[in-house]
Amino acid sequence: MKEFAVFAALVLSAFCVAGRATAAEPKELVVFGAASMTETLTRITDLYKKAEPDVKLTFNFDSSGTLKSQIEEGAVCDVFVSASQKQMNQLDIASEKNEKKLDFVLEGTRVNLLENRVVLVVPEGNPAKVTQFKDVGTDAVRLVALGNDDVPVGQYSREIFTNMGLWDGMQKKVTFGSNVKEVAVQVQEGAVDCGVVYATDAASAGLTVVALAPEGTLKTPVVYPAAVVKAGKHPEDAKKFLAFLRTPECAEVFEAVGFTVVR
Repeated sequence: MKEFAVFAALVLSAFCVAGRATAAEPKELVVFGAASMTETLTRITDLYKKAEPDVKLTFNFDSSGTLKSQIEEGAVCDVFVSASQKQMNQLDIASEKNEKKLDFVLEGTRVNLLENRVVLVVPEGNPAKVTQFKDVGTDAVRLVALGNDDVPVGQYSREIFTNMGLWDGMQKKVTFGSNVKEVAVQVQEGAVDCGVVYATDAASAGLTVVALAPEGTLKTPVVYPAAVVKAGKHPEDAKKFLAFLRTPECAEVFEAVGFTVVR
């Protein structure tokens, strides 16, 4: 009888230890976010920790094109927030623009989260005296920083300058960044005369905005879609996080840097 009591105590102890270990191990939710969301999503981490203390957020920030390719190649990802509809469409089987018929977006989870604006920024002091987008087509601008073709802000920049009739003639003065943060750094360091970024990145980097994209030159809405990724490990937690991003708490964080919340 005594031996049985000792055995039972050991078994109970083992269960208790295992239970504590499980409770102490938070679930890791992997979020792929457009580079322009680095500051806001990082701030939201602390808010979410209070709302869901058992979930740990792990971010991967880069251009939406790079993130899309990583998801396509099998990278672990629970939630994808893109800076453009293009990259989300390429992963969503429900989209008519999904030429490869890729199927990575969990049905019913895709939402339009935010809107942004595209702006022309200059280094401190504005040495080249740039005041508007059309200055890029003049001798006043020797170098302009843009995102490359894989970067949504680069695609928006190309659309603007093409509609202004400047794109072909300005190629020799363009230096390309692989994401919007690289473009902002080139301007911040004075390596170029001006650059094109999102209004939110200009605010985060403390850059001087001299002009918004001229009216009628950017017909593609600058909308950020978000969705749960089908191959993610925690779909229910991913849905909860997406819902949290649409709360007034998060809206306050987004709007503080210039995003417009899609309601």
